[in-house]
Amino acid sequence: MMLRASVVGAALALASCGLQPVYQGGARSAAAQAMASIEVAPIPDRAGFLIRNALQDRLGGAGSGTTRYRLEVELDDSIEGFGIRGDDSITRERRTLRARYRLVSSDGTRTLLDATARSDAGIDVVRSSDFAVIAAENSALERLAVDLAEQIGTRLALLARTTPELQAPRPTP
Repeated sequence: MMLRASVVGAALALASCGLQPVYQGGARSAAAQAMASIEVAPIPDRAGFLIRNALQDRLGGAGSGTTRYRLEVELDDSIEGFGIRGDDSITRERRTLRARYRLVSSDGTRTLLDATARSDAGIDVVRSSDFAVIAAENSALERLAVDLAEQIGTRLALLARTTPELQAPRPTP
């Protein structure tokens, strides 16, 4: 009984704080409809391919409906060695992926969002296997692409929720 009262009390306290789910209403929510109206512009290189695919998955059918906005992404992918052995060989690397992204109207006349996102991953360098190092670098890139897509998608969803211009007009019943 005490547990039930605690759960009800916590639910009431949470409801009174003003938090609301971003996707309240599911596919018909303002955020979901705005996300579906965003086309992700092509992004060069392997990192760009991975980020674009992850963004399209995150945006839920991006570009499948009426395209009202275009997401432009510029990437900076770098690998830096920072662990050094006595023979001056590298033992650790850090792969950093930075994205500058802009949400612009499809006609290119307005920029609604201009922001950056960043993620990095540590990589062990195996002295005896170049293949293992390349595989670890590629695996890190895949994880970083998904992480950046999540960051960008979350920022876009919050923007869609709070910006009336992004919200699709609702059909009248």
